[in-house]
Amino acid sequence: MHKFLDIENWNRKEHFEFFSQCDEPFFGIVAEIDCTNAYQLCKNNSIPFSLYYHYQATIVVNQTDEFRYRISDGEIIVFDKIHVTTTISRIDNTFSFSFIPYTSSLNEFIDLAKMEMERIKKTSGLGLSENTGRLDVIHFSAVPWIRFTGVTHPRNFKYTDSVPKISFGKYFHRDGRMIMPISINVHHGLMDGFHVGQFLQLFESLMDNKNI
Repeated sequence: MHKFLDIENWNRKEHFEFFSQCDEPFFGIVAEIDCTNAYQLCKNNSIPFSLYYHYQATIVVNQTDEFRYRISDGEIIVFDKIHVTTTISRIDNTFSFSFIPYTSSLNEFIDLAKMEMERIKKTSGLGLSENTGRLDVIHFSAVPWIRFTGVTHPRNFKYTDSVPKISFGKYFHRDGRMIMPISINVHHGLMDGFHVGQFLQLFESLMDNKNI
């Protein structure tokens, strides 16, 4: 389900029109998240940490209005639910795009993700499909080998893209805490740094929970 945003009465109308004219309307921010409690919670409950932070980020995406905005034919669609397409690695060090339907249940998300991981193990190539190309998805990727401080993404400027791209990096210890870098690239016509800040604040608060 979705609705159309009333651009004419939107307080960011001029921002949208201005940044939509840019050859590259995306901007990116890299931040660090304290994930100490989340990592310990996963360890204590035998929960895959990577799936846990994917799940929590999905919850935040669906609770943050601007991350559910998408551009289609010059209009802004507001989706009720945003699903997940994330990169999943294979044993031969290639990866495939995936599709995981939105669910508010952690256990169900883990089950769906594991099913997708098993399916992808038996395939080759990028795994592009109608689902991975949908507008009502969030583009996730994990780079668990690199403690990155910056991330860029391949872009085809002939194709109008408005899907946010969130990458998770290698977590590390600092002053007794577990820290994880996260990169967020978004369309500036749809949101500003303020909204990315809201996302990061809520994401870190969920990752700070000591209970499931």
